[in-house]
Amino acid sequence: MLERMGEWGKRWKSLPRWKQGALVLLVLFLAAAGFFLLRPPGERKVEVIGTVPAEEEGRPTEIVVYVAGAVKSPGIQRLPAGSRMADALERAGGPLPEADLEGLNLAQKLEDGQRVYVPRRGQMPAGTASSGKVNVNTAPASELEKLPGIGPTLAARIVEYRERNGPFRRVEDLKKVKGIGESKLRELRDRVEV
Repeated sequence: MLERMGEWGKRWKSLPRWKQGALVLLVLFLAAAGFFLLRPPGERKVEVIGTVPAEEEGRPTEIVVYVAGAVKSPGIQRLPAGSRMADALERAGGPLPEADLEGLNLAQKLEDGQRVYVPRRGQMPAGTASSGKVNVNTAPASELEKLPGIGPTLAARIVEYRERNGPFRRVEDLKKVKGIGESKLRELRDRVEV
């Protein structure tokens, strides 16, 4: 036995250092693989790092919206968080034949407590309130473009901002949109609402 050990030692010493290192790494790798693969299944643990259920982060897993207007079943609808306008319409039974969906952004993400109104053909656009003011939280870009000083680019920025950050809480929050400063806000203040 000692003779064999001596023989292996001589062979080992005759190998170049890089081959010695490669063999050591191979033996360690095989030992580790054998350890993980040959363990009984009950002992295997999978740990997911970095994810926390939404309810533990303080984000709701469900939202409640009110769907009104030209839909088959208007009323309060419960939807998974992250749902879109199209999901709310589907949950409300779908639009009626006389519904005017042209002014709605069916891909818009919904917020908890939001009101979704589906107008009938010939009614005021979705973003226009009975006061005649444009609601910057619901108006489509085409309606926002009709406001003074708001072109296609700025209208798209307003829509993008509210889709990313949620609805505007106050008219003054429009200043958070790139391109809207104090002077432009003064022009808009009497023509918009949230």
